Amino acid sequence: MFVDSVEIIIASGKGGSGMVSFRREKFVIKGGPDGGDGGDGGDVYFEVDNNTDTLANFRGTKHHKAKNGAPGGTRNCAGKKGEDKIIVVPPGTQVFVGDELWLDLTTPKERVLALKGGKGGLGNAHFKSATKQQPTYAQKGLEGVEKCVRLELKLIADIGLVGFPNAGKSTLISTISNAKPKIANYEFTTLVPNLGVVSVDGKSGFLMADIPGIIEGASQGKGLGISFLKHIERTKVLAFVLDASRLDLGIKEQYQRLRLELEKFSPALANKPFGVLLNKCDVVENIDEMAKDFCAFLNLEAQKLNAFDLEPYLGFLHPHLTSDFENDPNEQSALFVLPLSAVSALNTHVLKFVLLKALP
Repeated sequence: MFVDSVEIIIASGKGGSGMVSFRREKFVIKGGPDGGDGGDGGDVYFEVDNNTDTLANFRGTKHHKAKNGAPGGTRNCAGKKGEDKIIVVPPGTQVFVGDELWLDLTTPKERVLALKGGKGGLGNAHFKSATKQQPTYAQKGLEGVEKCVRLELKLIADIGLVGFPNAGKSTLISTISNAKPKIANYEFTTLVPNLGVVSVDGKSGFLMADIPGIIEGASQGKGLGISFLKHIERTKVLAFVLDASRLDLGIKEQYQRLRLELEKFSPALANKPFGVLLNKCDVVENIDEMAKDFCAFLNLEAQKLNAFDLEPYLGFLHPHLTSDFENDPNEQSALFVLPLSAVSALNTHVLKFVLLKALP
């Protein structure tokens, strides 16, 4: 089950109390104080685990508390420190206290201290003085800290797929990556985001995210898109997946409406570097002319791909690349327009190279 938001209560451990005791030895009538200090309470840490991509493990487990410190012992023995609580979260987890962002956890294997455990109390040995040789009191341990926090997950990926329902995004990510999403010929087959690793010739690779299809009004809460648009906010490059075979809505209109929803949701998201994928091209007769016309619509000076040593992989269709394909972060024009077919795997191998080159 994919879960990307959950509220939990975290608490550090209470410090152990100091000990009141006195030396008891043979021939020593009144030994001095030897009460040990209490152990500190356990701390609470958040640790990023790259092997998980959901917050589902937190369902049904609301309280996460570190252990209390042990009380001090006799003979100046200090109590044991309470066991720390390590809360494992996926990369991209944000921790909120109320509406304020407290922690942003993005680096794999990163461990961040969230709450410090309570300090252990001092034993009575600390309170011996010239005027008080037999102190009969010790400090209590300090209480731990408790907080109610909200965990929000924003998936971290290099490439984010954006498109209307049934545009073929799930088929595409299943074709070129290790992701295995549910695929069917009806809208909203994808109900949760999918994350896949794309390997390019077994050497380089990148992460790709597919979110549920966006519909008009998604930025105002319609459909499923608004709940998951946040998962492509961290991506480096967006890939608009357009259905070239759709008769009721042309590729220009699809592109314009998708961009409008992104702009309404987040101007920063809409300004990310992007490319365009014309999917289902194997059932469109005039796909090459359609691609050239779309490039003209975007005011692109399209050129056939003749670099990067990709000629052996090309089918009868070629990607159209902007002349400044080497990514300029200040350039808001499309990086590429690529006709492909996710179902028949046409141009999908080329797509891997194109996306890899598009990354900053």
